[in-house]
Amino acid sequence: MEFATKAIHVGQEPDKTTGATIVPIYETSTYTQPAPGQHLGFDYSRTINPTRLALERCLASLENAQHGLAFASGMAATAAAMNLLSAGDHVVVTDDLYGGTFRLFDKVLARYGLTFSYVDATDIHTVETAMRQSTRMIWLETPTNPLMKIIDIAAVASLSKAWETLLAVDNTFATPYLQNPLDLGADIIVHSTTKYIGGHSDAIGGFVACNRDDLFQTIKFHQNSVGGVPGPFDCFLTLRGAKTLALRMREHERNARAVATYLAQRSDIEKLYYPGLPAHPGHEVAKRQMRGFGGMISFIPKGGAARAKAIAKATKIFSLAESLGGVESLICHPVSMTHGAIPQDVREARGVHDALLRLSVGIEAEADIIADLDQALKK
Repeated sequence: MEFATKAIHVGQEPDKTTGATIVPIYETSTYTQPAPGQHLGFDYSRTINPTRLALERCLASLENAQHGLAFASGMAATAAAMNLLSAGDHVVVTDDLYGGTFRLFDKVLARYGLTFSYVDATDIHTVETAMRQSTRMIWLETPTNPLMKIIDIAAVASLSKAWETLLAVDNTFATPYLQNPLDLGADIIVHSTTKYIGGHSDAIGGFVACNRDDLFQTIKFHQNSVGGVPGPFDCFLTLRGAKTLALRMREHERNARAVATYLAQRSDIEKLYYPGLPAHPGHEVAKRQMRGFGGMISFIPKGGAARAKAIAKATKIFSLAESLGGVESLICHPVSMTHGAIPQDVREARGVHDALLRLSVGIEAEADIIADLDQALKK
């Protein structure tokens, strides 16, 4: 079954009671049982809910995964995956990553005895040098947020297997339409479904996928015990969004390619980060492990932070907002928004400067998107 077909049908059979074509919103907290200790597969909605189960089955199929678990947010999904670890364990992390993930690792999990080393994971030798006897996980984003670095998942997976560690990949930017890390050797995939999978900026959610039964059982235990689960209406919205993921990602990428080409031709752009451009250092790796280059672009305009902020305020079609992956175009100033939790010296050492802008290119008309950037860049 092809991707677009799975997105519409897997886990979404007609309702057995009514024949409803679309999975109903099972807005219930509990289920009546015929006898003590007996139930029809559902007992309490923190543990299992039919709408959530449909979403989990659908998204797992899109990642070619045996198992999937939905969460109340991308950060809840990340935290659940990290519950595979124990105090004293060490994690090697790509140095360019979402500020919220850094905040969780540095400000929360470090207090419970986990240690983290941040490295440029585009260099496999740098990753290997950071490994320790206590290393239990490697954590990647690719493309990274916000500098769009591309990391060779298969190469890192080979290293992780040699060291008998887990490899977790945040696949939010690429989506399962463009990249399937489990097929490349990863053990765990994490998504913020708030972004491209939901796709309409109207529901918060997260997702974890894996193939190993032991990993699934441990994460599922924590999903139920901690309780960071999405409500049935959020699951319904996310499932509805997933149905059009293939269509939307094609448009996101088509528009992003056009925007990247436009920006590359301008003399007032100091740096441009988009893996679809042949000049991008990770272009060849991206071609090998992805089926496209996605809808995210970052750039630094000439003129420094003041000009960058003026551009961000001047756009009309691009909304100045956090998040990404919705049908609408968004512009973000990472230093003051998504990556504000990272200390300034650390951000700057990694290349996340005050003048950096990040674009989530939407699916509006290409000409209108470029015209909006053009007028804003003249400010």
